[in-house]
Amino acid sequence: MSNKSVPSLITLADILAARDRIASVAVRTPLVPLSRERLRAAGFAELTEHGPEIYLKDESTQPIKSFKLRGAFNKIAQLSPEELSRGVITYSSGNHAQGVAYSARALGGKAVIVMPSNSPQIKIDATRALGAEIVTVGPASTDRKLKAEELAAKHGYTIIPPYDDPAIIAGQATCGLEILEQLPDVDLVLSPVSGGGLLSGTATAVKLISADQNRTTPLVFGCEPELAGDSKVSFDTRTLVEWPAEKTTRTLCDGLRTQSLGQRNFEHILQFVDGIVTVSEDEIRTALKIMLAASDITPEPSGAVTLAAALFHAREFPGISHTSKIAAIVSGGNLDPALRTQLESESSATPV
Repeated sequence: MSNKSVPSLITLADILAARDRIASVAVRTPLVPLSRERLRAAGFAELTEHGPEIYLKDESTQPIKSFKLRGAFNKIAQLSPEELSRGVITYSSGNHAQGVAYSARALGGKAVIVMPSNSPQIKIDATRALGAEIVTVGPASTDRKLKAEELAAKHGYTIIPPYDDPAIIAGQATCGLEILEQLPDVDLVLSPVSGGGLLSGTATAVKLISADQNRTTPLVFGCEPELAGDSKVSFDTRTLVEWPAEKTTRTLCDGLRTQSLGQRNFEHILQFVDGIVTVSEDEIRTALKIMLAASDITPEPSGAVTLAAALFHAREFPGISHTSKIAAIVSGGNLDPALRTQLESESSATPV
């Protein structure tokens, strides 16, 4: 790859500016210890004895119940009045849709959202309630991107990319900044990965701030479903790959069905991320049940992949032991009520 084709990386100054820009809108979300006592009481005693300390970064406490508000507001707040007056458009399965709709409304602009036909109804309803106009296309992430580009060209909307944009990455990076402030001796930070906005931003913040402050640098790993494991393949081969929609849509994690990392995100990930692990659908479901039973957090499936990785794949993280401290980002809490009912009914059975 030539130097001309490599996107420039965001800087620590970009991240600190994003922190100040979004401070009046985005919440400084809590970092909550996963209680060993509550795990035992919920019937998951076998996971409490020899595992590391786990802290859950609860992004479900954002106004839209997702980290996506960080990047969306950081991007839209930098538009000119003329750009804002023409309106913004994005393509999203749900959480970025709400971030854009919320931010546009807060700043006085119109939002148009291209959503896939298989988006959870809870996310469609929430996006519409924020005043956005919704356009529906097929399940492939490429379909919704093409439709957004078509409508932007026709109507003059400004495209707010879900992940492949420096302002989006810098906004999501504020999550990593908060983790270091809340748990200075963290050993490992886990982030879900799909298009790569949260992982690329979080890893960049953790590594740049650690270097700037001359502190011990935590590991940063991405986590994704085995059924949508394109990011791991890309990372391991150092080659950006794309999976077809019929593969990535198999996972329960509707927010992690993107078919490929963004190019800019991939460059940040190669520079700052230590590895990517994949988790099974059974592990994701177990992690969901654990959080519902043993914490006060209501996660969506995409937000549970990090806990699944911390509980079932600790051996894949170099140097992590029972004395280590892991921060697992719970990226969102827009859980389908029907799925929650199903999970809670399954919890009466013996845990996996």
